Amino acid sequence: MEAKDFKSPQLVRWCPGCGDYGILNSLHKALAQLEVAPHNIAVISGIGCSSRLPYYMNTYGFHTIHGRGAAIATGVKVANPQLSVWLATGDGDCLAIGGNHFIHTVRRNVDINILLMNNKIYGLTKGQYSPTSTRGFVSKSSPYGTIEDPFRPAELAIGARGKFFARTIDTDVKNTPDILIAAAQHKGTSVVEVILNCVIFNDGINENITARENRPDKTIFLHHGEKMIYGKDNNKGIVQEGFDLKAVTIGKNGYTSDDVLVHDKTTFDPTLHLKLSLMDGDELPVALGVIRDVEAPAYDREMEIQIEEVKVKKSTRNLREFLMSGDIWEVK
Repeated sequence: MEAKDFKSPQLVRWCPGCGDYGILNSLHKALAQLEVAPHNIAVISGIGCSSRLPYYMNTYGFHTIHGRGAAIATGVKVANPQLSVWLATGDGDCLAIGGNHFIHTVRRNVDINILLMNNKIYGLTKGQYSPTSTRGFVSKSSPYGTIEDPFRPAELAIGARGKFFARTIDTDVKNTPDILIAAAQHKGTSVVEVILNCVIFNDGINENITARENRPDKTIFLHHGEKMIYGKDNNKGIVQEGFDLKAVTIGKNGYTSDDVLVHDKTTFDPTLHLKLSLMDGDELPVALGVIRDVEAPAYDREMEIQIEEVKVKKSTRNLREFLMSGDIWEVK
């Protein structure tokens, strides 16, 4: 299959330069490599700029209501477990009005793939601060700066007992398809946070880590089973000192490559995964790639098994049989 097989004939209508274009293209490429037929895919969304994505997919789609995408995606997957279900959502849609649906979907480990586009702003409603906007952020709804600390998506996902968390950048067209493929192959809820730029209301908010000249020293792409090494000269690494992580220069102050941590995305204990995902690009680089990927029972599959077990034990097999069982009478 090819990426074009998943493109709808709809005119894509986001602001020129919006990061959503890159994610859409990466999703088309990923689905082509996964070779799942379009009629076996459903893309669900809530409300927001990112929630227009189902229109641009040659698959089944459902543009739902604000914050309720995760709940509806859960219903779609449970009703038809054979579907590959994707949820396109944003930091406002997912983490504000949709916060409860998000954490409980993650907790249940429903086999859906959540694309969380995080631009730290409400774009569709024209520039109000969102649950991920940093303290002091000036916007139309916080003209003197916010006095709130933001949600950190990784912290919420892993705190809700999430088994898969990954992160990418909207412009990283090289690595994002592979991350989306890994998310799709994970059996359970996968959360992929996309560091996204809003060119109209929050342009350049992530430049400190996403700009070409900054990215090598401000980000680290994690590969399972490989040393956590990064930097323009590939001479920096992540080591553990006590309970904390530390960025060091290999060959200085006695540090060698032997001291550098090896990434293990499959460790069940989430402690290190959480520490890695909360690195913020200040003293430690922002972690990209698949950070956590742990096997666990998926909600939809467990429900299938339970239904089959109950059918064996119960004489009633469908709703009509259930309604006609027990004490019944006929009214003439």
